[in-house]
Amino acid sequence: KIELPKKLAKRYPAYELYLYGEGSYAEEHKVLPLTGIPVLFLPGNAGSYKQVRSIGSIALRKAEDIDFKYHFDFFSVNFNEELVALYGGSLQKQTKFVHECIKTILKLYKGQEFAPKSVAIIGHSMGGLVARALLTLKNFKQDLINLLITQATPHVAPVMPLDRFITDFYMTVNNYWILNARHINLTTLSVAGGFRDYQVRSGLTFLPKLSHHTSALSVVSSAVPKTWVSTDHLSIVWCKQLQLTTIRAFFDLIDADTKQESDKIYFTFPLANHRKIYTHVYCQSTMLSLTLRLQDYPSLSHLVVYVPSVHGRLSSRKVILNTSGLFYNIELLNFGQIYQAFKVNVVSKCSGVKEEITSIYKLHIPWSYEDSLTIAQVPSSTEISVKLHIAQPENDSHVALLKMYTSSDCQYEVVRFHGGALPAYVISSILLAYGGQLYSLFSTGHCLEYAAMLDKEAKPYKVDPFVIMVKFLLGYKWFKEFWDMLLLPELDAIVLTSQSMCFPLVSLILFLFGTCTAYWGGLLSSTSVRLLSSLWLTLKRPSELPKDMKIISPDLPILTVVLIIVSWATCGAFAILLTYLYYVFKIVHLQASLTTFKNSQTVNPKHSRRSEKKSNHHKDSTVYQLRLSASDAEDSLRMHSTVINLLTWIVLLSMPSLIYWLKNLRYYFKLNPDPCKPLAFILIPTMAVLGNTYTASIKSSKLLKTTSQFPLPLAVGVIAFGSAHLYRVPCFVFIPLLLHALCNFM
Repeated sequence: KIELPKKLAKRYPAYELYLYGEGSYAEEHKVLPLTGIPVLFLPGNAGSYKQVRSIGSIALRKAEDIDFKYHFDFFSVNFNEELVALYGGSLQKQTKFVHECIKTILKLYKGQEFAPKSVAIIGHSMGGLVARALLTLKNFKQDLINLLITQATPHVAPVMPLDRFITDFYMTVNNYWILNARHINLTTLSVAGGFRDYQVRSGLTFLPKLSHHTSALSVVSSAVPKTWVSTDHLSIVWCKQLQLTTIRAFFDLIDADTKQESDKIYFTFPLANHRKIYTHVYCQSTMLSLTLRLQDYPSLSHLVVYVPSVHGRLSSRKVILNTSGLFYNIELLNFGQIYQAFKVNVVSKCSGVKEEITSIYKLHIPWSYEDSLTIAQVPSSTEISVKLHIAQPENDSHVALLKMYTSSDCQYEVVRFHGGALPAYVISSILLAYGGQLYSLFSTGHCLEYAAMLDKEAKPYKVDPFVIMVKFLLGYKWFKEFWDMLLLPELDAIVLTSQSMCFPLVSLILFLFGTCTAYWGGLLSSTSVRLLSSLWLTLKRPSELPKDMKIISPDLPILTVVLIIVSWATCGAFAILLTYLYYVFKIVHLQASLTTFKNSQTVNPKHSRRSEKKSNHHKDSTVYQLRLSASDAEDSLRMHSTVINLLTWIVLLSMPSLIYWLKNLRYYFKLNPDPCKPLAFILIPTMAVLGNTYTASIKSSKLLKTTSQFPLPLAVGVIAFGSAHLYRVPCFVFIPLLLHALCNFM
């Protein structure tokens, strides 16, 4: 552990800086200052600072092989395993702490002959975004970083935009890098994990391509020489093939002026004498092959290949495409969208071959660094998965290629077979059902079942046409200006299209999945309420149905004020959870009361009939009120079950803030910034009123008809503005809930 200045440690009590070491190196470097080259590792979402040991250990072994002629010192930041991919309130704080760490690290080398003036940074996942954010700090000097390598970092957009702090942070970072691209002189490499990374799809890891900014490169791990494999989100940190390649690159980059030289080898091939005979040049080293089409380079007289001495031997071969069975170049026509996925079967049949021969099949995507290699022993049948991380740009005419390096003794057959917006669609379906229930209460005086209303109201043609129409109109300048004049945010369908995530029928598919999820979620919640009410009846004596339907009980204002104070003093998500539990308790109590009443009517029907006759004879309305109350209780439970479904999703979407707050409770009692606090202030009194609301008390409300009409446009709004920005979804949910609560007073 590196000791930080007291003021810095006090300002960031949850964060720490470490130096990694093993064996004699660790013992020697307990006494500072240091003599190596500094590299800083930044972990990602819920990542550990100890993840540096994979690449740090390999770098140490490499340094030992050359007798520590030069070596790297690997530092790592402990971010307390914060969930920054889910809660963005601490991203800016992490960025500022890293800046202080860089200055602290460089001070450790004072007095050395070749004291470093900058550090190299390796950032995993969100750690890579934090590294890029350093350049946005006002007092940050760009010269403090000489190289940035990010691993599985979602640069384009957050995977789950659960609060506005995440999206604002992304907007600040990406806008700065785009607007200041001409002035950013930082070599940046973004490495994606490929199709095995289910947490961060590779399309999000590609840095923006700008013609005037050539120092940024994005690549998939399967296209990295000497790696050739895909990795999942975590294993990209310890994948041996990738870490070996990374360390080789670090050692190759050492400056010769610091007396840390490396040998170089150059191969020169004249091209003038071979252009008339040959169409391609094929160059192969131990682990790397390259094919160049000569007509693409008409002005070149020679081909020069640079090979560091550590890279092994190199041989070259000139290939004529019309020779049989040496090289095949198969064009994959009409293949340029990320939703297209194929299986390619390569069947090899060899004659007169006694032993297995190695063939290499390479999928080449010309508009993106996401090539993949498949090695097969022939004769055999090999299946190749053909998918894309980045869609083909509109102005790009290149064709994806399947390159096959094969044997001339074999014949080959190729056969091709076609093989975070869901929460918004779930809530959209529930809102449509909610609106249907409110309208049925207005028109018939009764609230229909949630499942029946979901089947009747949750139709994609009520939502999708409006979104499609607005997306089409936004293509016209006059409508775009009118849209901006209304200060409306960008349509999420346009955002998803820019990320190659919006394609035909995707919205319909998501809507169908969303409706199914809403149905099973409703079934689960109603079953849970019945089970909890049964448990309540076994633990507590049966309760009667409420005869006096008071909206505001004496203890309700006190409870509301207490929950608001909790929200202000601690965490908004925590107060929302407590409000949710209170609401569930009220509904469970109502269900238990209704069950008790029904059981009493079933067990003693004669007493019920005598009571009815007695009430008619004496014109006493007590039993009539009980009947009305029982019917209203059933209607109220149907309405409350839908409200619980909506409230459950609000709680789920606010859960990351709650988890972050609980995890850091020993450092901070109050969450700051708190994305859920404004929502909690409105939601707490609203749900307090709704928890004491019965359908009989709002049937005659003048506001009920208007309230029943609101969920439809709000369901459209959820899809239009919440598909790619999930933190906006609760804003669309609390509006009908607030109107529902106001029906008690109007």
